Amino acid sequence: MEHFNAFWKRRGLLWELVKRGIKLRYRKSYLGIVWSLLEPLLSTIVLTIVFGTLLGRGGRDFPLYVLCGRLLYSFFASSTKSAARSIRANSSMIKKVYVPKYLYPLSSILFNYIITGISLLVLIPLCIYCRQYPTFHMLYSFLPFAVLFILTYGCGMILATITVFFRDMEYLWDVLLTLIMYSSAIMYTPEKLMKSGYDWILKYNPLFCVITNFRDAIMGNPMEWDYLLTAAVIGTALSVIGTYLFYKKQDEFILAM
Repeated sequence: MEHFNAFWKRRGLLWELVKRGIKLRYRKSYLGIVWSLLEPLLSTIVLTIVFGTLLGRGGRDFPLYVLCGRLLYSFFASSTKSAARSIRANSSMIKKVYVPKYLYPLSSILFNYIITGISLLVLIPLCIYCRQYPTFHMLYSFLPFAVLFILTYGCGMILATITVFFRDMEYLWDVLLTLIMYSSAIMYTPEKLMKSGYDWILKYNPLFCVITNFRDAIMGNPMEWDYLLTAAVIGTALSVIGTYLFYKKQDEFILAM
């Protein structure tokens, strides 16, 4: 309870860091936050042309299939990368002014979460284009989106801690994100892989589990609750580990920077 009260007292500072992150993301940009709508839409068009038209995959709803995965993966990738470098990027402020260090990776994740929430508006015109009309299942879409935040927070806190002492982790994570992207079935349907004996690659990938359930909800299909439970358990475990590791090592950050 004491930790929660301390966090609540600093909610204003956290919000200021979140706003600063959003402003820095779109500084010197004419369209500003409008890019949060244009970028996923344009990338979905490109991916649909390449994987849908040229390679002959998917149907009319393929753009919606791709966009659901693209939005959630982009949030995970951008948030974890921002969190990983958040302590080093703010090293001068950390050395001069006392600010609880956990606010830096947390604010990095939160401002990306807000931007992704705005980006979700792109799903509306795409649902209309793909003739995907509102269903009861869409109401459940907030559940995998919430689990995604927990998962991202856990990974972000672990990366923020490790990167302070091992700078190459930032570059290694870029490589790992590529592997995660291809094992999350963003641009392809997973049926063949699920039947190949390598289905464990998908089933135990929490990001795939989250994306699958979010996509099912948006596309009017029942969610796979076992997948959601797997992602929630892994995400919670990573959050506990990440928070513990960060708090244990935070006093050593200044010496390592």
